[in-house]
Amino acid sequence: MQYPNYRPIMKLKYLLLAGILCATLHSCVVLSPKKYKALLADRDSLSTRTNTLEAEISALQADTMHLHRQLADLQNSYNTLNSNYSKLNDNYNNSSTKVNELATDLKKREQRLKEVEEALKKRDAASSALKEKLQKALLGFQNNGLSVAIKDGKVYVSMADKLLFPTGSIVIDQHGKDALIQLAVVLNKEPDINIAVEGHTDNKKVINLGQIKDNWDLSVLRATSVTRFLTETQGVDPHRLTATGKSEFQPVDEGETPEALAKNRRIEIVLTPKLDEIYDLIKQ
Repeated sequence: MQYPNYRPIMKLKYLLLAGILCATLHSCVVLSPKKYKALLADRDSLSTRTNTLEAEISALQADTMHLHRQLADLQNSYNTLNSNYSKLNDNYNNSSTKVNELATDLKKREQRLKEVEEALKKRDAASSALKEKLQKALLGFQNNGLSVAIKDGKVYVSMADKLLFPTGSIVIDQHGKDALIQLAVVLNKEPDINIAVEGHTDNKKVINLGQIKDNWDLSVLRATSVTRFLTETQGVDPHRLTATGKSEFQPVDEGETPEALAKNRRIEIVLTPKLDEIYDLIKQ
């Protein structure tokens, strides 16, 4: 027996089943070939970008290592420069100290030089004054082979041998004694003057003079004769005197004329102001 409403109900069931099936099928994602290819392309693009980023990371790492090396080199250079600067600074400080010391020493030397110059001026002034005194005292003998001159701060009283000695003799004659007496008067008034008596001869050989062997003997013995007369007869302090013989080896005239030879035969009395003050200054 069939019911009249059976077919509509079955049809409704089939429609519900189809709807459920369609809903079920609709819930599943079905990719089309186009979308699939697009997904593949995105994947490949991501892979390429990943590789690129990895390469960039490697390059950055290499650059970082290179920068670290450069930084280390710069640090070493800085340390070296800093060390050199410290040395230069030390050298500068040492040099500055030395410069200051030299400057101080230079000032002291300049002061001493000024003092020495002043002392030399005093010496020269004393020598000039002494020369004037001697010229006045010995004025009467200056036409007989006596002269007074200043050289290197010293006063030279030069006496020709004819003024003091007979030919070939070492004994002072009266005319020579008179000159030496006048000289001694001035010397005894000037106790700060050192005195050197020098004997000089010409270059002619000594002949038949007994104990006198040569010009050395003649020059020395004449110098000692003058020295003895000044000290033993005229009271000049012997501590102030020295006697030396120069023989023929310090001529004042190189000629061979009688006049030149006569100039070379002489006694020179060299008067030197005491230089203790100058010596003390130089030693400082």
